[in-house]
Amino acid sequence: MRLPSLRTAFILSGSLVLVLWAANPRQPYLYALRRIEAPLLVMLALGVLIAATRLMRTGTDRSVWRQSSVAAALVAMLLGIGHDEAFRRQRQTVLGGSEALRAVGRHFVVGYRSFEETAALASRGLIGGIYLSRDFARTRSAQRIRAEVLALQTLREKAGLPPLIVAADQEGGEVAHLSPPLEPLPPLASLADSAEDLDERAFAYGTTQGSGLAALGVNLNLGPVADLRPNHRRALLDTHTLLHRRAISEAPERVTRVAAGYSRGLREEGVTATFKHFPGLARTRADTHHFAATLDTHMDTLAASDWKPFREAGASGAAIMLAHVTLAAIDASRPASLSRPVVQELLRQQWHFDGLLITDDLNMGAVFRRGVCRSATEALAAGVDLVLISYDADQFYPAIKCAAAAYAAGHLNRDELKESRRRISVTAEWPMARHAERS
Repeated sequence: MRLPSLRTAFILSGSLVLVLWAANPRQPYLYALRRIEAPLLVMLALGVLIAATRLMRTGTDRSVWRQSSVAAALVAMLLGIGHDEAFRRQRQTVLGGSEALRAVGRHFVVGYRSFEETAALASRGLIGGIYLSRDFARTRSAQRIRAEVLALQTLREKAGLPPLIVAADQEGGEVAHLSPPLEPLPPLASLADSAEDLDERAFAYGTTQGSGLAALGVNLNLGPVADLRPNHRRALLDTHTLLHRRAISEAPERVTRVAAGYSRGLREEGVTATFKHFPGLARTRADTHHFAATLDTHMDTLAASDWKPFREAGASGAAIMLAHVTLAAIDASRPASLSRPVVQELLRQQWHFDGLLITDDLNMGAVFRRGVCRSATEALAAGVDLVLISYDADQFYPAIKCAAAAYAAGHLNRDELKESRRRISVTAEWPMARHAERS
């Protein structure tokens, strides 16, 4: 068999790339193309098909290579159409709202894209919370955000459902996804320059930020960063974790004081803080937004330094976010966010932590490559209270279907889920409880 000509090789390569794309569409890395992905894939496949067919008609090269290009283009086209239709059917099944879907749905926090889509999920009891993203906030005024959140909470009340968790990522500094419309504040690290009145200044910062968040209807803030500041240089491929800029301090005592004071300040305004990212990312170099990471430090060392801030989460009324990093000393087989030994044995039993536990976003590469279905189910089986799917909310639909199947098959502990729902309700209802206290 002769080798293909340069033009044929180019067309064949293009058709194979389209097949690989069509075999795995609707992934977070392609989210920017989501609205046009299916038609774009079909159009490109059609273009390759036409080009390959024209070359075959010239009679200059009727080789198996061009025949392969035609076949691959057809496969890509069919896969693109098929995946898009499968997603539509999957979404309709979820909106049907079976008992199992509603049972596990209360444990999902999903990125908020439109009122109509979110209202359909919230009113049916298919989600437990929403995440207000940077893109969402940029297109809305503070008044509109408040009105939409209030409308969703009203729908929940009318349906006899508990209030929604309304989560935001407002750390201060460069991670302030609700600024605008909220006024930006300096990073929490700016407080740690001096130990004088540190607790009081952190509390005041928390009340200021908490007041703004509460005015929008937010009841769970995904901050502060309780990781220590790393003592190594930032890795070249660290594009999102960026602890060198986000962490409060390299000193455990100062991080603990700032995080605890800040948490109490938020709580004063009816907002629950979230200490992140347990078991700590300071000693890892891989950015878990893209890559798997392992923390292989001895537990005694972690307990004496990195874990000091996290131990304060319970006393200050905060939640804990579980990172997608493997804590090798406890569970070398899966990330902490999906690990039952980390959740049940370490946090619940040894630490006696009874606060809310939430995963980092399942769209992140460290767990997404395991499969969003598998990851969501493992997180709930581990005993995590809330599963976060924020960046690409479409991933919620396959995730909840898999979790519901595991629930129906008896693979999820129903007593633990019941206790988990109690913790979720306490957090969601805290603003009302705080208001009643003040009255």
